[in-house]
Amino acid sequence: QVQLVESGGGLVQAGGSLRLSCAASGRTFSRYTMGWFRQGPGKEREFVAAIRWSGGITYYADYADSVKGRFTISRDNVKNTVYLQMNSLKPEDTAVYYCAAKSGSNGPYDYWGQGTQVTVSS
Repeated sequence: QVQLVESGGGLVQAGGSLRLSCAASGRTFSRYTMGWFRQGPGKEREFVAAIRWSGGITYYADYADSVKGRFTISRDNVKNTVYLQMNSLKPEDTAVYYCAAKSGSNGPYDYWGQGTQVTVSS
């Protein structure tokens, strides 16, 4: 069982930055694929970014087109934490952001956090 706890959300003006954190429990955190998703008002949940283990010490990151060049996902396997650095925020980035985890690269995410609100004012 993996438990995920997000933090770092808040209110920011357009053009500003926030860093979200997701602390995870679990002994094999380093091999989990970790992802960030978001759900805006009246919208379906959508993929934002993911970072997956590729063997050894290699990880690959994937991003939604809407956040490429603005958001960066990273992880600290010592702290069992994944981060989402969000720069150049736009009002359309307003959403509840969720952290998710799965034990492999394929298939659905098995574990989800409770979400953290990000509001970007214009």
